Amino acid sequence: MLGVQWGAPADTRTILYMKDLLPADAHWGALGIGRMEMPVMAQVALLGGNVRVGLEDNLYLRRGVFATNGELVARARAILDGLGYELATPSEARRILGLTA
Repeated sequence: MLGVQWGAPADTRTILYMKDLLPADAHWGALGIGRMEMPVMAQVALLGGNVRVGLEDNLYLRRGVFATNGELVARARAILDGLGYELATPSEARRILGLTA
């Protein structure tokens, strides 16, 4: 979780540093809080991590406009589509993570 008061900064150098501490085959992800939700999501995807978004991290679609989870997911999907990524389905995500249910 990046960008929270007293936490790690929501920037590329911090994400790269923490990523480099992990084993090469690790499944990893990071998330940004508030206005940094989408920039961090895009950076994590570009660096090979797993992403997620939601109202628990950010309440706004843009300044002064409350979001829904669906709107945040749609925005994240549009960004990732624009970057050329294909999102995992829920079934694919469970398989990737080794979950059975």
